[in-house]
Amino acid sequence: MNEEGFKGGDRTSIELPKAQRETLAMLHKAGKKVIFVNCSGSAMALTPELETCDAILQAWYSGELGGKALAEVLFGDYNPSGKLPITFYKSTDELPDFLDYRMKNRTYRYYTGEALFPFGYGLSYTKFEIGQPVYKNNKVQVRVKNTGAQKGLETVQVYIRNTADKEGPLKSLRVYTQVSLNPGESKTVTIDLPRSSFEGWDVKTNTMRVVPGRYELMVGNSSADNDLKKITVNLTR
Repeated sequence: MNEEGFKGGDRTSIELPKAQRETLAMLHKAGKKVIFVNCSGSAMALTPELETCDAILQAWYSGELGGKALAEVLFGDYNPSGKLPITFYKSTDELPDFLDYRMKNRTYRYYTGEALFPFGYGLSYTKFEIGQPVYKNNKVQVRVKNTGAQKGLETVQVYIRNTADKEGPLKSLRVYTQVSLNPGESKTVTIDLPRSSFEGWDVKTNTMRVVPGRYELMVGNSSADNDLKKITVNLTR
């Protein structure tokens, strides 16, 4: 198979195959409501589909009960709460060459662009508001409120960054927790974040260790900068 986007059966891009993309566009042009259920095992570039589809549901490879689960979500019998375990980029052009094995501009930890759907992202049928975090006694505390009209489950994610490490990760997920809230309900969530959570690669000693210094602690519901509330933590020796 040497169709556009393929080479001998292998994919050369992360965009949808041309025929599928054109079908979705034609359905949209015909005035149809389009809910696109994407069954893929990895990230897809779905930039045009944001315009041609009314909703996109990432279903992965869902297994024997996948059809039932999809129906429950689509008909509103279940409020979804999944979060993306990988970054969805806007296009293949956003990625380094396939034979470039460096981490630069790859994954949420080193990607400097604006992702289509960032690592940790996921919507539900309600909305949540995450307050300003506080770090004290090796614990993170943050207020979470369900501002929507349905009961839902939110995943509170905690990332860190060593501000002195210019070559290191832009952020690293260290811990997360989930909280179930009724409409209008709010709770203060407490998350353990011991000193060992700040461990990272130290170029000077060529070891993994906790390097004293200033760290940026980020709390939110995805890895996107605009979804994170940030505070500074100073680690001493």
